[in-house]
This record gives sequence, C-alpha cells and structure tokens, in this order.
Amino acid sequence: MTSHGNKGKLYLIPVSLGDADPKRSFPEWNTHIIDSLEHFIVENEKSARRFIKQLLPEKSQQALQLKGLNKFTEPSEIPNFLDAAREGHNMGLLSEAGCPGVADPGAEIVKLAHQSGIQVIPLVGPSSILLAMMASGMNGQSFTFHGYLPIDKKDRKQELRNLEKISLEKNQAQIFIETPYRNMKMLEDLVNCLHPTTRICVACDLTLPSEYIKTATASEWKKNTEDLHKRPAIFILQKEI
Repeated sequence: MTSHGNKGKLYLIPVSLGDADPKRSFPEWNTHIIDSLEHFIVENEKSARRFIKQLLPEKSQQALQLKGLNKFTEPSEIPNFLDAAREGHNMGLLSEAGCPGVADPGAEIVKLAHQSGIQVIPLVGPSSILLAMMASGMNGQSFTFHGYLPIDKKDRKQELRNLEKISLEKNQAQIFIETPYRNMKMLEDLVNCLHPTTRICVACDLTLPSEYIKTATASEWKKNTEDLHKRPAIFILQKEI
C-alpha cells in the first residue's frame, strides 16, 4: 500500500544514548519536527517527556498525547496506536535510547504504518550499533547484530564460539549487547573462550563524555583495566585468517 492520502506522517525520532545534552548528537531539524508534533508513541513516558523538555523547554507538556509501547503493552491495543495519523495528524515514534525500530519494539509500529499506507520518515540520530561498528575497525561491509546472547554461562560460551566460527567463515563482524551489570562477565567469557588472535571491540557510553572504545585481540584484552560495570556497551568480535 503506497497511497498516503490525507493521512499524517510517522516520524522515527532517535533519542540520545545517555544524559548528555542531546544537542551534541542531534541535527536542529529533529528539534523542529518534534516541536510540530503532539502525538507520540514512546517506550517510556517519563523519559520521553524528559527528553522532549530537554530539547524544547517551552513546549507544553500538557498538550502531549503519548502512547506507551513496551513489554506491558497489550497486543490488542497496538493496531489503534496510529489512529491519530489515520485522522491526518503527524506522529512521532521515540525509542528509549538510539534509533526506533533497531533493537527496539518500535519496529511493530513501523510495520503497521506501512500496512496502513502511512508515510514513514526516519530522522538522523545516534545509533549505538552503527557508531560502534564505525569505530571498531572491523568489516563494515558485512556484519550481523544478534541482540542479547544466552544468559546461561555454558550456552553463552557456546554461542560465542559459534559467532567466532561464523565471523571467520563469512569474514563478518558479529555484534551483540549485554545487560550493563554483566559487562565484565561477558568480557571475561570473550577472553577465555575465543582464539587469542580474535579481535574484540568494546564500545561504552557512546556520545557521552565518558565514551570508551577499544579494539584489541582476546589475548590483549586479558590486560584490561577499564571498568565496564553498569555502562551501556556494544560488543563486536571478528576472527580473521
């Protein structure tokens, strides 16, 4: 379905990756678009309101109409989330951090927008996955994002070995994330179960003043002194011939 008719547009609005001033990583055009909107679909209402207030202190918070899209949302409610756009109002979709639809529940709304003939417009902004890939020095021509790896230690180590094998066979970077309080255990597993020459990139606190990005071999990471605990991080590994 390609006809947009008199329907509103759905803007995909990236959100800053931490508490730093969002103007550090956002084009002015995003602020202009957000200022023009009253209808939003958000992952967390409180943090979404805080983000909008940071960008636009004078914008009326009372006028905002927010719908929450997260693990508590009833699936039966989702088809109605775009009613405002169907009625001709432009809408914004905000991730909790980073870009909507990428490692984010917003993909379901974007899919629905396409099915409903609503124009989808992605805005420029920070994506931790892309920023980490850019800074890793690994294969930016071929990479795969896996989300979270298994929590069970045995299963996680097996998955890491599988990813290492795939990276070698396909000459492909393998990207994944971890719950911040398990970062150090993840790095420990990477160092202990991967080949000593396999390269590992850890990218923490991207776009923040405390940003830390390092790519080194598994054997070199054994000398790590950086504390990664409770810091949002992206992990990338790649084994080469």
